[in-house]
Amino acid sequence: MARPPYQPSLLRLTHGVTALLVLAAWLSGLFVYSRYDGRWGRLPFTPGGNWIDLHGQAGFLLLPLGLAFAAYALTLGRARLRRATNAMALGALVLAVATGKMMQEDWLRDGQLHHLAYSLHLVAWLLIGLAVLLHVGESLRLGGTPLLASMVSTTVRPGDLPGDWPQQVRRYLKRGR
Repeated sequence: MARPPYQPSLLRLTHGVTALLVLAAWLSGLFVYSRYDGRWGRLPFTPGGNWIDLHGQAGFLLLPLGLAFAAYALTLGRARLRRATNAMALGALVLAVATGKMMQEDWLRDGQLHHLAYSLHLVAWLLIGLAVLLHVGESLRLGGTPLLASMVSTTVRPGDLPGDWPQQVRRYLKRGR
């Protein structure tokens, strides 16, 4: 039986937390769209709650974490960005966070659906959904369930503990010069 691949702990942490926040933002965005816009269809049932604020909180948390994940992806994980699905997912995340920051939270409550930032935010929402599906599909194609399992593994090798992360980054940056 083949040994499952090992994913660096910094990748697993930033990727995993980012994935959970992206899922929260994507689902809350679906509920916001269904309640306040719905031009291309509504959900048959949108749960009650203040989804705009919850969506904004997920986006607020994604900003610093997305920056940390992007920094990792552009340095230690640069080779992984050669895969189109990885680059697309990161690009969609950047577009979603950037356009979300440009929006006013009262636009949708007031029925103002014409703003460019909102239209681009909807495009980012669609791109993230597509990118995640393609990303998981490609991961399954390349490494199957062992690769996906390696991303949620809690195993940490010596030299890959949180205290080792700054040294890993410094070592990589020195190599890149």
